[in-house]
Amino acid sequence: MSRPSLRAEQVAQTRTALVAAGRALFGRRGFAETSVEDLATEARVTTGALYHHFPTKTALFEVVFEELHAELLALAARVAAGAGDETERLVSGFAAFLDAMLRADVQRILVSDAPAVLGLERFVELDERYAVSAISEALRSASAAGRLHAEDPDTLARLLLGALTRGAMLIASAEEPTSARDAVVAAVRSLLGNLSGGSRS
Repeated sequence: MSRPSLRAEQVAQTRTALVAAGRALFGRRGFAETSVEDLATEARVTTGALYHHFPTKTALFEVVFEELHAELLALAARVAAGAGDETERLVSGFAAFLDAMLRADVQRILVSDAPAVLGLERFVELDERYAVSAISEALRSASAAGRLHAEDPDTLARLLLGALTRGAMLIASAEEPTSARDAVVAAVRSLLGNLSGGSRS
């Protein structure tokens, strides 16, 4: 295959710099407190270059949200892979996702800003885009191994994802986020234990 042209490389570098700027500023200040000029300055590009890649600030935020979401899903998958059995993989993956909610930048982007900036419908669509299939597959594996009963894995996956999202919101709004994280993980473990016919130690 031919090597990308210098122009194509520059375009890709500019887009990468803008997304990195969005990740940094949206995470540190929040969407409302970050201007287009702030983003351009952080990325060391002009506002015109920003608008060439992203028609609105919201469009850039959406890409930042998707990339951060994908990063956390990949982290959860890596942690889950090291667990002892199929049910523990689910618990470990969920716990890793919730651990990330202890970070202020993750809270600000995924929990505080995303529903309002993206709108609830788009937020749910993006939240489910990759997570539902991954959770469904994990539920099918656990069910096939006899670890739990999941009659309708796709529906159950959506319900579990909703619980995780609500759990993330509880952590973000808690006076003691670490305690809230522990309570949410314990509740998830109990829920999955009930699906297997009893709680696991």
